[in-house]
Amino acid sequence: MLEHGGKLNHYIKKYGIASEYWLDLSTGINPNGWPVPPLPEQVWTRLPEQDDDLLTAAANYYGNESLIALPGSQAAIQFLPQLREPCRVRVIHPCYAEHAYSWQKAGHDVEAIHHDEIDSLLAETDVLIIINPTNPSGRQYKKEQLLSWHQQLQQHDGWLVVDEAFIDTSPDKSLCRLPAMPGLLILRSVGKFFGLAGCRVGFLIAEQSVLDQMKEHLGPWPIATASRYITIHAFKDTDWQQHCRQQLQFQSARLAQLLTRYGLSPTAGTDLFQWVRLSVAKDIHEKLAKNAILTRLFESPASLRFGLPANEQQWQQLEKALQSLRVDHET
Repeated sequence: MLEHGGKLNHYIKKYGIASEYWLDLSTGINPNGWPVPPLPEQVWTRLPEQDDDLLTAAANYYGNESLIALPGSQAAIQFLPQLREPCRVRVIHPCYAEHAYSWQKAGHDVEAIHHDEIDSLLAETDVLIIINPTNPSGRQYKKEQLLSWHQQLQQHDGWLVVDEAFIDTSPDKSLCRLPAMPGLLILRSVGKFFGLAGCRVGFLIAEQSVLDQMKEHLGPWPIATASRYITIHAFKDTDWQQHCRQQLQFQSARLAQLLTRYGLSPTAGTDLFQWVRLSVAKDIHEKLAKNAILTRLFESPASLRFGLPANEQQWQQLEKALQSLRVDHET
């Protein structure tokens, strides 16, 4: 099993700093997520109803009825490799490591490639996995380019898998509203934009034959009643969604400016995080951790991902740590 970022408890113990003093910027999750109201008692006492409004609300939000709800998009990442015989899989590097890991574990020939290599390798690729925008590099792909790759892959029954976990602030760039078509599989999540990672709810948008196999694999009641209730209401809250998109865009630009001011100019980013590529990333990561600031460290390429602070107090805490970091470097 792969290890992932965060590990806040590890750093609490390592530096002896109590949890209430930490600023965790390692996740890339909206720190001011959809405000969950008090829940009715029955969400804890009744089994999930599969014919509630979840799929309807999701279809309205994503603009596509050909979908299935998942206990997090991770469920699809782990299961989709089982639907093909061993084949040639190409994954853009760097990206969320679970994609390559799951396909490799299922016996496929997996190769991590640079985005500039896609066109030259497409004829020898059976499954191309794209994260749009990419985590952590923030690279965005145009619809026309993705559809061109899909069309070429379809010439030999290939798949294009597009993970859109971070695309909610730019819904016009999503492929979700296109009619379901063979070989196009789209993953969505409510964990990032809605800030509801603890609900463990995601969606797969694909042709019906793939959805049927996914449904059979998941079995009954894959998503808790409380998670279904919360997600339905979050999808219907269009006023919050519109306001949140504007706020996240502003906050992300503010983060980029702050990092630049203290010598950590972002290489790229999205509306939910900024990515800083630098050779001394591990050193910077540890020095920030000593100041109770947790970032996401990547070893290849050496880089740091900064999520968004939640409030003014956290912004001030981050700036103070960055100031200390610059003074340390100057001395």
